Amino acid sequence: MSDKARRQAIQNVTASAAACVTDRIVSESAQELFGEDVFNLPSMKEFLPPQAYEKLLETVRDRAPLDPDIAGDVAGAMKAWALGKGASHYTHWFQPLTGGTAEKHDAFLEPDHTGGVTMKFSAKNLVVGESDASSFPSGGLRSTFEARGYTAWDPTSPAFLRRSPAGATLCIPTAFCSYTGEALDKKTPLLRSIRALSDQIRRMLDIFGVKDAGSPEITLGVEQEYFLIDRNFYLARPDLIQTGRTLFGAPPPKHQQLDDHYYGTIKARILAFMTEVDQTLWRLGIPAKTRHNEVAPAQFEIAAVFEELNLASDHNMLTMDVLRQTADRHGFVCLMHEKPFDGVNGSGKHNNWSFGTTKMNFLSPGRSPEGGALFLTAICAVIQAVDRHGELLRMATASSGNSYRLGANEAPPSVISIYLGDELTRLIDELESGTPGEVRKGKAMQLFVDTLPPLPQDATDRNRTSPFAYTGNKFEFRAPGSSQSCAGPNVILNTIVAESLDDILSALEKVPKEEFKATLQSLLRRIVKAHKRIIFNGDNYCKEWVAEAERRGLPILRTVPEALAALITEKNISMFERYGVFTRAELLSRHEVYFEEYCARTRIEGELSLTMARTLIHPAASEHLQRVARSLKLLLETGIQAGREEQQAEAERIGRLIAEMTACETRLEKALPTYEPEEIRDAQAALRQVVDRLEKLVDDELWPLPKYREMLFIY
Repeated sequence: MSDKARRQAIQNVTASAAACVTDRIVSESAQELFGEDVFNLPSMKEFLPPQAYEKLLETVRDRAPLDPDIAGDVAGAMKAWALGKGASHYTHWFQPLTGGTAEKHDAFLEPDHTGGVTMKFSAKNLVVGESDASSFPSGGLRSTFEARGYTAWDPTSPAFLRRSPAGATLCIPTAFCSYTGEALDKKTPLLRSIRALSDQIRRMLDIFGVKDAGSPEITLGVEQEYFLIDRNFYLARPDLIQTGRTLFGAPPPKHQQLDDHYYGTIKARILAFMTEVDQTLWRLGIPAKTRHNEVAPAQFEIAAVFEELNLASDHNMLTMDVLRQTADRHGFVCLMHEKPFDGVNGSGKHNNWSFGTTKMNFLSPGRSPEGGALFLTAICAVIQAVDRHGELLRMATASSGNSYRLGANEAPPSVISIYLGDELTRLIDELESGTPGEVRKGKAMQLFVDTLPPLPQDATDRNRTSPFAYTGNKFEFRAPGSSQSCAGPNVILNTIVAESLDDILSALEKVPKEEFKATLQSLLRRIVKAHKRIIFNGDNYCKEWVAEAERRGLPILRTVPEALAALITEKNISMFERYGVFTRAELLSRHEVYFEEYCARTRIEGELSLTMARTLIHPAASEHLQRVARSLKLLLETGIQAGREEQQAEAERIGRLIAEMTACETRLEKALPTYEPEEIRDAQAALRQVVDRLEKLVDDELWPLPKYREMLFIY
């Protein structure tokens, strides 16, 4: 980028900042806006016949099977509601294995055979759609010549309207399956895993004799991190356009070291963007609550209130779409890549997960003897599940983008462990040893006799280095990446905890009533003894922890291919099949899809790095060397002694780096045809090191790319 072009880009950014988009911000309150564009319970009650509404309510609230007799009524009500709000089209909105969302729009209109049209939307249009969608990855579950893919309505996630200047579209959340019924999406396994864990929650209530506790419920609260940069800089970076991250770029002298961006005053242009995001989300019934500057410059976070898991997962997918689209209207680009800028914090998606019922959270400490027993049983079930299947949780975070973030001192390492905090750890230790701990004096805890000692929420300091931390009434899974669907990690969590609870409850079912309490205490004690190796309350960033984790026998899966292999071990295939979450074929297909995606992204990045180095960086460095050489020649010709040695040294330094860059280019070029992702990534990293050193030496006006000091600070 020439000096003139850089100045023009900065002027364009300044002009964009001065023209903050404010005309879309309205004065309506959150209460007035909330759910305006959602076919929610009040809308259903208004548009549906009373009997149909009551039956649909059972499905939505209690997950009862949908009565097919009311599908026509629901379709008619949904159409009337959508047309009344200006919709012209409808779509089955689904989540294929790409990790994004997909939609195919159909108009409501149909010819009426008199030269006009009528607006139709039948029960069949609502319940099932044939999307084809043959080009989505399936991992061999279907052939191109047998390409039918079907979308099936999910009535537990309400329909909503997507608005644009061109009009409104009715979006119907759906599952996406093959002709033979295999899951081709993220939602179907999530719904299956919710059912699996809900079944165990019901058993738990029955075995523990808990009455009137409400329906099983698994909840999720999502913290979504992202970067915003001005579109002018984005369009001047081929790597951001093609891969979502900068393949080259030297960190500036100042980036996040002073912590001055974190929770700082939000700039006017950013606040205008955030305000429109919030209002759009509120219209969609998404309870967006928190917004703030994150640690890295140009990095931000949005978080919503806890919701039922399936709905929260859908809402997070919508949130990411809204962030991207709103950014575009404000002259920004929203970057969801886990590590768009090397050397500064990356972006995660903190997954705050809990389970219980609509009336009680099993992960919240109980104040009654019965509640305390439920709480400790739930905690021990999670400990057992995570220790048994830590490799699956690691697999759930494995992606090309997240591999640059995990363990980079702003995210947990790839070793899975549990943080319980000091007080809960002492309670667990007391349960194991049978002797009173510091939080309790006098005698050891006895389940169903004692109430738990006070365990206030956030009783201990938060451990941000832990991948899986207990935070008072939930577990925060911090390792997932910002671009990932929430479905993947939560499918794993639901299934492994369902298995763990199943083991515990199966043992308790065989016990006479009079022996139940003693058996539970003994059983939980054995679980803690067998699985306490997974508990680690220290600094997960320190090198000593990796050695300690290895000594404990915890899985250490450093690369994406190593992590993905956990998906298709016989142990895990058996578990997923046993609980009806995945079939063997579905697991094999997902392993193939995820591995191929990792290889494809690695190859794309490698090819683009090579092209950028040869066509952008190399010419700029050569031109700089020629300038230094001409300056040195002039000194020699004029007989000037001052500066000769420095110019000679500068020319040799640039020349050596250009030669080193050429060697790295050759290495990367040879690695690309091998299709070995780790070899490509190593060669690419070596090339980046040389290019980033050159960036700090080559004349600023010659450097062909916007620099970090511009992209991260000028907006």
